[in-house]
Amino acid sequence: MNLKNPYAEPGVFDVARNAFAWLVTGPHPVSLDGRDVRGLPPRLVPLDEVGALLRAKSCPQETRDAVWTELVTRSRAEGSTWTVACVGLALPVMIPVAAKLTNRFRGDVHDIHAAVLTGFLEALTDVDLTRLAILVRLRWAGFRAGHRALRQALDAAAPVADLGVRGTTEEHVGGHPDFVLLAAVDAGVITEAEAALIGDTRFGELSLTDAANARGQAYKATQQARRRAEARLATYLGTVGDECASLTRDRRGEPRNGTRRSVRGAEKSRRPVSPRPPKSGVGERGARLPACPHPTRSELEPGAVQEASTCD
Repeated sequence: MNLKNPYAEPGVFDVARNAFAWLVTGPHPVSLDGRDVRGLPPRLVPLDEVGALLRAKSCPQETRDAVWTELVTRSRAEGSTWTVACVGLALPVMIPVAAKLTNRFRGDVHDIHAAVLTGFLEALTDVDLTRLAILVRLRWAGFRAGHRALRQALDAAAPVADLGVRGTTEEHVGGHPDFVLLAAVDAGVITEAEAALIGDTRFGELSLTDAANARGQAYKATQQARRRAEARLATYLGTVGDECASLTRDRRGEPRNGTRRSVRGAEKSRRPVSPRPPKSGVGERGARLPACPHPTRSELEPGAVQEASTCD
């Protein structure tokens, strides 16, 4: 179904979903041999069953990465069928990315959705399979590509700002943590790796332990790196009170470990970046922030799917 209008022409994700359905339909569905992939049942496992196993909360990160290593390796070696398989299994994370990018976009969303898919496909060719959270990094590649397309579309509409189009740009850049993190990177407040670390472990479901392993650091070093980056981010945003706390609340609405201390420290030394600092609260509150850059690939990308249960 089209993300904007169920009666509109099919989009790239509709085509991808139908193509994947063909792979798993019939008496001989495309399958992975579970005996070759750690964590799968020791038999031929159809791809739709593989997808269900990966989406289960009980699925360990090691199994997810083992499956994606096999899928990406086959896509690179054989293309075609296995590339379609990768796209089909990634739809549960790419469709929310596309919806997030275009939920308030008034123009044609097809180009932006296509950009998300293109970014994902390009990342298939060079994503590092030796590092954790493969799907998280593929998802972030799609987000970055879609965000570039969104910015270009909004910039093209800027000349008609008198008709109220420019306001759409401001709405988009401040409504979601990913946009806020990209804006902070553009302003030189945090690095891409720091933005990814915050996004992965605060808004995604990657544990700080797994993030530390992916960065090649000790747990404490990664924890301190995140705290320092969050303090600079809080200062940049000019947040106070519960607005600042909303940045680092988990899905239960409670601050995660170490968050409140770093935020309070940032508030004491805060200097507003302008006489009228943005009234920013990240998440569902929305904000008006400086325009985001054209992002580039980071070392570790935020994910929107459960890749591992948090343990920090």
